Amino acid sequence: MPTSSIMRIIDSNLNRLAEGLRVLEDVARMVLDDTGMTEQLKTLRHDLVRGDLSFNLALLQSRDSVKDVGITLEVAGESREKELPLIVIANARRCQEALRVLEDLSKMPDLSSRLDSNKFKAARFELYTLERNLVSQIMRQDKVERVNGLYVILDTRVLNGRDYLKAAEEVIQAGVKVIQLRDKMLEKAQLLTVARELQSLCRGNNVLFIMNDYLDIALAIEADGLHIGQEDLPVAEARRLLPLDAILGCSAATVEQAQAAESAGADYIAVGSIYPTASKDNIDVVGITRLKQIRAAIKRPLVAIGGINLNNAREAAAAGADSICVISAVLNAPDMMRAAREIIEKIEAKP
Repeated sequence: MPTSSIMRIIDSNLNRLAEGLRVLEDVARMVLDDTGMTEQLKTLRHDLVRGDLSFNLALLQSRDSVKDVGITLEVAGESREKELPLIVIANARRCQEALRVLEDLSKMPDLSSRLDSNKFKAARFELYTLERNLVSQIMRQDKVERVNGLYVILDTRVLNGRDYLKAAEEVIQAGVKVIQLRDKMLEKAQLLTVARELQSLCRGNNVLFIMNDYLDIALAIEADGLHIGQEDLPVAEARRLLPLDAILGCSAATVEQAQAAESAGADYIAVGSIYPTASKDNIDVVGITRLKQIRAAIKRPLVAIGGINLNNAREAAAAGADSICVISAVLNAPDMMRAAREIIEKIEAKP
């Protein structure tokens, strides 16, 4: 058996590892409601910390918390209040440091048969990814929760030369929660200017601004998020390239597409077309039934889109949509502000 001092180091780092993993597990479970990461962290905690009885008894025998000089040591700023992302980072780093110590010590001749250094190394690298994913989801959580109410797409084709800023101002005054810019006509340089002005307007009014399709423009203007379709950049790749605090939406027409997008890292799913629409070419109408099926299959916020207007907005909301997305119903109305406000009142009305 190794010396008592070596066993104390192992005991201390196993405790540190278990404590840190438990904090991360509880964040994944109770803050993010993420089943996958919760199970992953729980499995790590059980696999890494548990050992046979004789070895655990030896660890307990070596423990001397009363005389541990670390109890009285304080680091400047250590007791300051921390935001949740910093708490996650601190506990992830604590686990990673403990794993490195355990990995190195487990290579000692007296310990190599009791501890698996390769297991500790693999867990350390697994935690690097888990840390990024946890912080990423926490940073986006506030924005994800704001994907509700009325969501307006400013489609430059539908606007047909009308002032996009004026249109945005009108729907913002009506109470819209999310604005997306969709364009297939402008040159990139011109579109960049339009997007930047809209982002500034939305940010000043606490409205989410989402860029459709173009990752480069979303990055350039620091948009709140990016929306992509099934034929665009894969969700996992877009998620990797976007900043940690930028949300990612993905269009889906089937349960399978929605589940795949959610698993790959989409923060919300846009389901459509719910009704027939002339705002986009080659549209398949999926209907209210499909919306309900997708609602039952995923946890992420759902945005209902396609052919929604004042007459059917309430039906889409009642079917499980967290947000109702419109284009023509507002942009083609004589009074955009009034049209948006009426739809908002409709979807907020009690059943």
